[in-house]
Amino acid sequence: MLRITTAASLIASLASCGGATADPTPTSTAPTAQAEDPRLEVVAESDRQWTGVAVTRTGRVFVSYPRWSDDVPVSVARLEDGAPRPFPNEAWNAWREGDSVADHWVAVQSVVADGAGRVWVLDTGNPRFGGVLEGAAKLVAFDPETGAELSRVSFAPPAIGPSSYLNDVRFDVERQRAYLTDSGDGAIVVVDLESGEARRLLDDHDSTQAEADLTVRIDGQPWLQGGQPPRIHADGVALDAQNGLLYYQCLTGRRLFRVPVTALEEGDAEAAAAIEVVATEGPADGLLHGPDGRVWITSLETSSLVAYDPADGAAETLVSDPRLAWPDSLAAAPDGSVYVTTSQIHRTPNPPAPYRLLRFVP
Repeated sequence: MLRITTAASLIASLASCGGATADPTPTSTAPTAQAEDPRLEVVAESDRQWTGVAVTRTGRVFVSYPRWSDDVPVSVARLEDGAPRPFPNEAWNAWREGDSVADHWVAVQSVVADGAGRVWVLDTGNPRFGGVLEGAAKLVAFDPETGAELSRVSFAPPAIGPSSYLNDVRFDVERQRAYLTDSGDGAIVVVDLESGEARRLLDDHDSTQAEADLTVRIDGQPWLQGGQPPRIHADGVALDAQNGLLYYQCLTGRRLFRVPVTALEEGDAEAAAAIEVVATEGPADGLLHGPDGRVWITSLETSSLVAYDPADGAAETLVSDPRLAWPDSLAAAPDGSVYVTTSQIHRTPNPPAPYRLLRFVP
């Protein structure tokens, strides 16, 4: 097990709060976990809060750390020989206010491997949720071995707004598309990876907006910020590239949505007309089209990983474990295992346990 140690715990805060305080009927598929599951292996631990994880086709593992405070010494790291190494180098990770935003990580949320030998880093450009800095929001591809930059997409209006927070991304290598969620304002952003063009869709649509009557409850306690339940819009995203289907969900939402990628190509009205609600599994952060063909869901309220089967609509709890304290992002490894980060957002600023990178073998 890798132990990542640094000085102080990260003090994190999420986006602005609002919405009603009503407590919904629980919709999760399993009770809060009490026992550790031996199928869940601790790969790494950190006293710094991480969110993203990526595993390349050669087994390289990357993690990302959000800039939710002023104390973020590393934004993206590659795990090497038992230690995190700044990726692609220390200079990219050394951003401070006033520095260039073009060749620094400003506020990274996700790191994702695309299955074609590249690792992509999604920089929200929105440090501490204070607003997107001009030119800072970007999606950059690297060679995971050498750290050489391979491709870049920069985001500007109308694809994003001043309070956008580009949260997660999935790639369709055959169609040369990237699909991103904006959890700050609520939208789907589609990128043509050949031209770099970014289009904003489903902006302010019901499916991309947090549910106002939902209060997330973890370990029996409501998750509140400033005494109010946060409202986090479109967040998790998963792509079934073979069948051309995009799945997404708001973090503070119960419903899992699906839309054909062909409808996203046609336009906003066509996309809105084609959206389906396919499951109601409760609040979730990360989604993944899993190695078994099902959509994997990180269940926040039950500290679980849940799999939704598109074939019959059934949902199964794969693993439930107290170490899955706010399971955040998911990444499939070439050996069929799945990695998951725990970001303990509900416990900040003083979590009782380290942040963990866990590995689950189905």
